[in-house]
Amino acid sequence: MSVWDRYADYVYRVATGGIKRRMRIMPIALVIFFGIVVLFVFASIWLDKWLACLHFGSTWWSLGLGWLLTIVGWFIMFWPVIAFFRTRGTPVPFNPPPKLITNGLYAYVRNPMILGLFIFMLGLGVLLGSLSLIFIFTPLFIVLNVLYIKAIEEKEMEKKFGREYLEYKKRVPMFFPWFKKRG
Repeated sequence: MSVWDRYADYVYRVATGGIKRRMRIMPIALVIFFGIVVLFVFASIWLDKWLACLHFGSTWWSLGLGWLLTIVGWFIMFWPVIAFFRTRGTPVPFNPPPKLITNGLYAYVRNPMILGLFIFMLGLGVLLGSLSLIFIFTPLFIVLNVLYIKAIEEKEMEKKFGREYLEYKKRVPMFFPWFKKRG
């Protein structure tokens, strides 16, 4: 059993275990996750200052595009949180909803919150004029999340929801909605 399988098993045991344990671990997981996001943003700012060529000035179009992307990313990121709270769960893997959510944005992508965060980070990169956030740190963050989702989250979801999740996974893409021709 690999370290990833053991961690997926640990997440499953905590998520299906007692509420006290979930509530103790949930804030730690949130701090770690958002700490990584903040670390990536500050690392890009540092890299931009260190390598001045990675920074571009603000223009009317970059401000408009940056704000548009951050607002769209924010809505995509937090809209699914409402669905989680309605089913008495949270977005944190250690305290998930008791049932698989497949409606709303989840009918189009399996990970809308992470997709929203990617768009938000891209918009933040445009707002800050940071080429390193746009072309280095956001893509690196995407790769790390895809690896985490594939290695841990999907295994845990398969364990928790079984065939229902496997069918959902076949129907719905990870991040980018498929536009199928009808007819």
